[in-house]
Amino acid sequence: MAARRQTKERKPLPQPDRRGPRTTKRGDQVAELIKGWITDGRVRPGMRLSKEAELQQAFNVSRGSMRDALKALEVQGLVTLSTGPEGGATITEVPLERAFLSLQNYLFFQRVSLEDIYAARRALEPLLAAGAVAHLTADDFEALERSIEVCEPFAASHEHALDQRHEDIHFHDVLAAANPNAFLRCLCQIINQMLHSLVVVAGNVTQRDYQAFGRATVAAHREILEAARRRDAEAVSRLMQEHMEQAEAQLRKVHAALRQKLVVDSDLGLHARRRRPQ
Repeated sequence: MAARRQTKERKPLPQPDRRGPRTTKRGDQVAELIKGWITDGRVRPGMRLSKEAELQQAFNVSRGSMRDALKALEVQGLVTLSTGPEGGATITEVPLERAFLSLQNYLFFQRVSLEDIYAARRALEPLLAAGAVAHLTADDFEALERSIEVCEPFAASHEHALDQRHEDIHFHDVLAAANPNAFLRCLCQIINQMLHSLVVVAGNVTQRDYQAFGRATVAAHREILEAARRRDAEAVSRLMQEHMEQAEAQLRKVHAALRQKLVVDSDLGLHARRRRPQ
């Protein structure tokens, strides 16, 4: 009911600019107004907007324009839409995957290499890890330890080896989640997602190559974890710097490269989140 009362208090939708072919569509105008409500704090994540028909009446727009507005907000990750008698639009925080998708689809048209990514990792990861040290909890230490244990048995199968490399990245995600700097955390998590989704290695890489890569990574992670348990941020920063340099060198040995592709929602499991039946 609260969200419904707020709808009646909102300013009327401004009339579209009819001065030329670049006129903003009515649906886009509605979407911008709802984004203004989010900016002003009038609606917050978890709050449900009024029913579509009520929003349509409040904004004095057609059903099609109202649906266009809600769809645009859904694509941007600002609302989730659910179906059924109790369905509607609910305000959400933009998920990291949505930010990654937008950035990666921009980078698809640029010349970005694995070397470029590691240049950024060398600068950011030591800073991120050091900043996380004071905030790591018992659960975080357990997650870091578990990540190392998953990677220690060097399996013979190629598929399991790839799973272990993904777990290597998860180690860095745990550290990122503990860092209170939201901007730094976001940058590093997006880089981790790129490594997880887009890095490919040559088809002729041997099991020995994978094992060497895995052993080096496990040893580095173990040292970082031990320094973090001591709350030695300076040592964590230094060890992470060495780890980044070593990881890049190891990736060169297995002829790793970035796969050039447009990322789609299904790659990140976003379709499953977008429409939830009631």
